[in-house]
Formats: sequence, C-alpha cells, structure tokens
Amino acid sequence: MTKQNIKFYAIPNGGRRDLREAVKFKRMGTIPGVPDICIPIPSGSYHGLYIELKRTHGGRLSQAQSEWLDFLSKKGYYAIVAAGFDQARDAITYYFSLTKPAA
Repeated sequence: MTKQNIKFYAIPNGGRRDLREAVKFKRMGTIPGVPDICIPIPSGSYHGLYIELKRTHGGRLSQAQSEWLDFLSKKGYYAIVAAGFDQARDAITYYFSLTKPAA
C-alpha cells in the first residue's frame, strides 16, 4: 500500500462511563454496537470500511455489534472484526488492495 492521506474517524460508543456521561452520550446519539472505526473511502465493490476492534485475546462480540456488522455488510460496506492492531492493519491493507470500481 502506498503512503497516502487516509481519512478515517473513530466512533465513541465504547468504553466505561459514569451515569452522567452515559446519559450525555446517549442524548448525542451514540448507539450500542456501531463499529469503532470507519474509513469512508470506496474500494473494490465496497462503499467504505468499518472495523470493530477487539483485544487480541478475550475480546467478545456483542449481539448488537454482530447485528451492526451484518447490517453494514448487507448495505455494501466491508465490515469486519479485528482482534488487535495487526489484524486491523492487515484488513485495511487488504481493503485498499481491492480493484477500484468502474467510474
């Protein structure tokens, strides 16, 4: 993969919060299960890439996370689970190696 300026954003749904902060985030629109990272750049036949990050050992996918990944996949996104940095990096490299859609 060539070095380029890849735009991406993290989705702040995870993590432990006290009740006040949890209420604030819910009012801002956070939804359980939405993947952690989005790269909104098409590649191959996909509209973009979503990654749900898990620990290398012991990370488990919740039902809400599984449902979101399934939904996004059906809508034309490459939506995956990555256990640790290495899997996430490999998924991103693979994703950008796909042929570009015809213009």
